[in-house]
Amino acid sequence: MKILIVRHGDPDYSVDSLTEKGWREAEYLSERLKQIDVKAFYVSPLGRAKDTASCTLKKVGATATECSWLREFRPQNTAPFSASNGVIWDQLPQTWMTEERFFSADQWFEPQSMRDGGVKQEYDWVTGCFDALLEQHGYRRKENWYEAIRPNNDTLVFFCHFGVGCVLLSHLLHVSPMILWHGLCAAPSSVTTVVTEERREGIAAFRMSSYGDTSHLYVHGEEPAFAGRFCECYSN
Repeated sequence: MKILIVRHGDPDYSVDSLTEKGWREAEYLSERLKQIDVKAFYVSPLGRAKDTASCTLKKVGATATECSWLREFRPQNTAPFSASNGVIWDQLPQTWMTEERFFSADQWFEPQSMRDGGVKQEYDWVTGCFDALLEQHGYRRKENWYEAIRPNNDTLVFFCHFGVGCVLLSHLLHVSPMILWHGLCAAPSSVTTVVTEERREGIAAFRMSSYGDTSHLYVHGEEPAFAGRFCECYSN
């Protein structure tokens, strides 16, 4: 099975939609996705994700299942090192990196700030819903791997957001989401691809074959949007 995690196009957060550039990105993305045989589409309930999906869905004559758990991941972090009003995936590196537990897939949720903000509860809700959906498509979670109960080559597309996309990846790859939230950058409309790998019959693991791919923009001469990353130098 192949999973495509798509971040929404360049956002206009004031109206929860897309900028003019974001609509161009969504259109170029649709030219790419329309060539893929997709088994099912899933979309966040937020406008910027639904608008991004709309271009592709219109071209292929399909509908997407709206999933509340695909909304942006926004439990509040109560720690003093928050960079953006408590947003968990935007912390200052010189402070969060001093906590060794944040680097552990099994301990990242233990610091008091995570407990106070109910971050693990939100994480478990998202990943639990994700696993329930994957089981419907033939792959049942077993500890940190999956039982291939109905192995297949289907493609699933998820139109969502950077923060929650990292949650899905951290669950599939058994990696602390703190590392992904702060060490990766998925530009607007980018596509991340994860595929199952069966090296023993009935036992599947997921492997990421590409992250944050924006080739559909470059083929049209469109530079990726800046949303989602910071300047290389503070002086910028």
